[in-house]
Amino acid sequence: MTVSVPSTLHPRLRRVGNRAVGEWHRIGAQTRFYATTLAGIPDAVVNYRSELLRVIAQMGLGSGALAVIGGTVVIVAFLTITTGAIVAVQGYNQLASVGVEALTGFASAFFNTREIQPGTVMVALAATVGAGSTAQLGAMRINEEIDALEAIGIRSVSYLASTRVLAGVIVAVPLFCVGLMTAYLAARLGTTAVYGQGAGVYDHYFYTYLHPTDVLWSIGEVAAVALMIMLMCTYYGYTASGGPSGVGEAVGRAVRASMVVASLLIVVMTLAIYGQSGNFHLAA
Repeated sequence: MTVSVPSTLHPRLRRVGNRAVGEWHRIGAQTRFYATTLAGIPDAVVNYRSELLRVIAQMGLGSGALAVIGGTVVIVAFLTITTGAIVAVQGYNQLASVGVEALTGFASAFFNTREIQPGTVMVALAATVGAGSTAQLGAMRINEEIDALEAIGIRSVSYLASTRVLAGVIVAVPLFCVGLMTAYLAARLGTTAVYGQGAGVYDHYFYTYLHPTDVLWSIGEVAAVALMIMLMCTYYGYTASGGPSGVGEAVGRAVRASMVVASLLIVVMTLAIYGQSGNFHLAA
């Protein structure tokens, strides 16, 4: 007795196999690009310092009309002011429901430092600096400017990708510091000026639970997240194709993929640094 096999089975298996092989090749090419970009950072520092400084200034303060309002610095400040105010509103009301609204300062020192502001800066970096880098490199790719750079002997990965990755990491640290300070200020003003809590009570619990080591760990998290975001965004821009629509598609994929991976990275790093309990003792 023979069993008949549908004629469409083999083409379907072939398509699935080809798709899996294609994805595997894409992951390999992406990993190779990341390794080449990281290896080219010393070359970028030594040979392309002027381009590195230009990219740092552009990422931090913007260019053209955006530079008038301060660029990414002001965008991050507005985002973190909003999240800091939300901590004040939610923290005070939730803690007041159990009669411990005096601990709102603790909520600001604990949650802003460890989770909220690294995540906020991650969103700002991916949506502004990362998306801008992808669009710039994508436009250069479809206009054959990258090919022209290689034709005149310029190492395009070091000149374009490595400089932007290093600049993104450098810019992310002061941006996080600015964002953290504005978040602290917004939470304090919201709690003391809006809800009328005593400034002395707020400051007591805030400084009691604000540990310098938490700030340092958060800076490390932001640097690692910025590195991942810039690597992914430069890859999608460098390999863009298909004209202007292809560049737009590359920007969307870069922002989506970098935000997902960066969110997972923040969760993993937070669990690795603080553990499941968060190293938190209310009676301390």
